[in-house]
Amino acid sequence: MVCVCPNIPVYNNSEMKGRYYEEFEINVKTGESNLTQIYLKEGLDFISQQAVAQRPFFLYWAPDATHAPVYASKRFLGKSQRGRYTLCDLSCIYGDAMMELDDSISQILAHLVSLGIHNNTLVFFTSDNGAAVMSGQLQSGSNGPFLCGKETTFEGGMREPAIAWWPGRIPAGTVSYQLGSVMDLFSTSLSVAGIHPPDDRVIDGLDLSPVLFNNSLLDRPIFYYRGNQMMAVRIGQYKAHYWTWSNSWEEFNKGINFCPGKEVPGVTTHTQEEHTMQPLIFHLEQDPGERYPISVESKEYRNVLRWVTAVVEQHQTDLIPGMTQLNMCDLAVMNWSPPGCEQLGKCLKPPESNPWKCDWPH
Repeated sequence: MVCVCPNIPVYNNSEMKGRYYEEFEINVKTGESNLTQIYLKEGLDFISQQAVAQRPFFLYWAPDATHAPVYASKRFLGKSQRGRYTLCDLSCIYGDAMMELDDSISQILAHLVSLGIHNNTLVFFTSDNGAAVMSGQLQSGSNGPFLCGKETTFEGGMREPAIAWWPGRIPAGTVSYQLGSVMDLFSTSLSVAGIHPPDDRVIDGLDLSPVLFNNSLLDRPIFYYRGNQMMAVRIGQYKAHYWTWSNSWEEFNKGINFCPGKEVPGVTTHTQEEHTMQPLIFHLEQDPGERYPISVESKEYRNVLRWVTAVVEQHQTDLIPGMTQLNMCDLAVMNWSPPGCEQLGKCLKPPESNPWKCDWPH
C-alpha cells in the first residue's frame, strides 16, 4: 500500500501559514531553502515588538534545518550563510546548516543586547533528541561516543546539548553535571517569571533555577520511555536498561540502521528484549557508549540494583497514566487540515484515524 501524504504544514503559534515545498520553497534537488532565515526574521521581529511594548515574552524558536538537511544528488552547488557559492559533496551541507543555525542564534543574542534586555532574559538552547542516524550518513549528524540515535532510549537518542545564557545571573563558562529533561523547562520558566505552577495536577518537570543560578545539584532520576514502556532509568552516573530495542529486523534488513557502526551484541537488539529481572547496568562516566554492562556478579551491580529497584518501584507506584493527547496517527491526520488552513484554502480531507492500527515506518 502506498500512502500519499500532504506536505508538512508550517505554523506561527497554532495557526498554519503554508506548507513545505509550496508557500515555503525547498529545492528538491539540493535541499536548500531559506526557512531558517524566515524563522530568524519572525523571531527577531517578535522580540522587537515585545521590547518596544515593554511586555514580558516567551519565544519558542525551533528551526529544523539540521534534522535532514540533504535530500538528493551526490554533488551540488551549495550556498553558505554569507551568500558565497561553493561546490561541495554531501558532507558539507550538514556543516553549512550548523553554521547557519549558529549564526542565527548569535543574531538573536546580539539583538537582545542591542535592545538592552539581555540582563533580564533567560535563553536556553537544547534539542529534542539526538541525531537521526537512521537517515544515513548523508542526511544526519553524529552522536559522537554515544550509542545509536533518535527514536532509541540509548544515550545517542536521548542525550542532548543544553546551554543556558543569562548575563549577570549565570556565570559564563559554568559547567553543571545536573541531570535534566526538557520537561524541566516548563517549571523553570514559571519560576523565573515568578509564577506558581498549577497545583491541580502532577508536574513532571523540576525547577532548575537552583542549578542555573547557584550551581546546585538536585538529586533526581530520569526515566526513559518508548511509547508507554519504561525502557531504562538513570540515577547519577548509572543507567539501568529494563528493555532493549533498536529497530525491527524488517527495517534493519531494508538498510535502516538505528545504530550504524555501533551495534553492541545483546544491547542493540532488533527484537524487544526484556531485562526486568536482571537489568543491564552501565556506568556512563566510565562507559558513555553503553558497550560494557557491569557484571551481574559484582558487588557494584548488586548495590546499584538495590538503589535503582527502589526508585523504579516508587515511580511505578506514583505514576498516573495520562490520556494520549496526540499520537503519531493523529499527528499525521493533522497535517491534512490543521488550524488556519481555511483562510489559506489549503484544507485537505484526512483519512480515517485508526490509532490502534498506527504504524510509523521509516
